[in-house]
Amino acid sequence: LMHAQQDFFALDLNGKLDHHPESTKDPLVKRFDLLESEADGTLFSVGSTYSSEDEAVYDGISRSGVRVVTFAPILKHKMFPLPEILNMLLGLGTWGMGSPVEIEFAVNLSVPPDKPKELAMLQMRPLVISRELDELKVDFTPAELICQSSQVLGNGAFDGIYDLVMVDNNKFDRAKSKAIAMEIAKLNSKLLSEKKPYILIGLGRWGSLDPWLGIPVTWDQISGAAAIVESGFKDFEVEPSQGSHFFQNITSFRVGYFTVDAAHKIGFIDWDWLLSQEVVEEYEFTKHLQFKDPVSVKINGHKNIGIILKPGV
Repeated sequence: LMHAQQDFFALDLNGKLDHHPESTKDPLVKRFDLLESEADGTLFSVGSTYSSEDEAVYDGISRSGVRVVTFAPILKHKMFPLPEILNMLLGLGTWGMGSPVEIEFAVNLSVPPDKPKELAMLQMRPLVISRELDELKVDFTPAELICQSSQVLGNGAFDGIYDLVMVDNNKFDRAKSKAIAMEIAKLNSKLLSEKKPYILIGLGRWGSLDPWLGIPVTWDQISGAAAIVESGFKDFEVEPSQGSHFFQNITSFRVGYFTVDAAHKIGFIDWDWLLSQEVVEEYEFTKHLQFKDPVSVKINGHKNIGIILKPGV
């Protein structure tokens, strides 16, 4: 009873969504007791019952007692061939992508007993194994670094980078995030045509569907980046995406991803140093910097720490 699931989260379909919420927590996601799931019929396929009389857990919910989620009707009594379906999908995905995969799926259990259950595969993406097995040295003084983070995605070293695209944190305006995305797309297209990988630094969630929570770029608008940094807002606390919007592309193309959150003391960006550098090209909200000496990116996936070194270090 201490460890078994006895409640669940679900969307309140009768609620109303505020398009400008004060926080990033979805007001429509609410916690419900399992009695709600029993009432709509879903718990029948995944639930068991704890009997206090003989201190035992019984499969199903036909008797009185405390309800818990065990998946026993599916896993033990084969009500729905979920393991077999998942094994088949994982096998097909591994064969098709040439690497282990992970999938996200949903099952519709609220169907009449005489009709088959429904499974929908929502997403499949490869689990990319890093080629970098050695632990990297990431011990440098803060003065030598453009950026440091203890929330990173990736592993390895990226050298020979001379370009950096950044959103000016002094000019950033959440109401203009779509315009910022277009500026970045222009710089990305130019650097791609010149075959120059670059470091991308911005504020809020990269790829957010809500333009008030980040910069709503698509992957093709930032595809030339060798490393991506997302930083929190000055005036608004937003939960970092940590690369979730572009996870498949980031892992497949071995792009480094840094999360910097000053509010929670996660890493830092030397904004003063960046804003003092010579600018090659500048738009209203974004800047393109180009260095004479290369910038290095080092990510130690074993210790979950990453750094971006200043040129010449």
